[in-house]
Amino acid sequence: MTVPMDVVVVGGGVAGRSAALFTARHGLDTLVVDSGESILRRNAHLENFPGFPAGVNGRQLLDLLEEQAAEAGCEQVTGTVTRVERTGEGFAVETGDGDRYHATYVVAATKNAVGYLDGIDGVGIINRGKAFVDTDERGRTGIDGLYAAGRLAEKPHQAIVCAGHGAEVGVTILEDDNRPFYHDWVAPEGYFTDRGRELPPGCEEIDGEERRERERRSLEVTPERFAEPHPDEQVNHPSLTEE
Repeated sequence: MTVPMDVVVVGGGVAGRSAALFTARHGLDTLVVDSGESILRRNAHLENFPGFPAGVNGRQLLDLLEEQAAEAGCEQVTGTVTRVERTGEGFAVETGDGDRYHATYVVAATKNAVGYLDGIDGVGIINRGKAFVDTDERGRTGIDGLYAAGRLAEKPHQAIVCAGHGAEVGVTILEDDNRPFYHDWVAPEGYFTDRGRELPPGCEEIDGEERRERERRSLEVTPERFAEPHPDEQVNHPSLTEE
């Protein structure tokens, strides 16, 4: 059985999850296919991601991004995408486990893995010792509906840069889907409406009680996630083996 989705994101690193967060928040049915091999899992301690003065465990950051995307309605499966092909109305996406999806949009966010794109004519693959996908600044590949995000799109090898580019790709998909300019902003009550303006697409006004409730929840959730060390073992480079 083929499962229909609006967006399939290939790769569960910071770029892929950031793209998924924006498409899911705007109501597009979004799926992340994650092999669990994000290079950030090898990071001993991430010290240059804004918002964490003492740094953050890279595996913890990935878990938080996964949780945030899920809160927005994004689905996730564990698996490895082996093939993406164009169809008459989008793309067929297949995993190594035999799962099949049909997507209007596909985001490739797999660092340097590109073999699953071999079935699509016209994708520009750049070989600089490692493989990258040729895109414009917004992540468009030149194939309608196919995007690349983060390191795969030759962005600098930094988590915050790749996360930002993933978010930009997500917003680009919303624009290419012919949706109104998307703000994605929670404003205080009356910020727009008391000035005689309609709420822009993706905006929300909340009153003081709701603001305090959301702040209370954030203050509750964040310490819980950092109360204990992350349970996963440190991952090293795959070429290294323990003696």
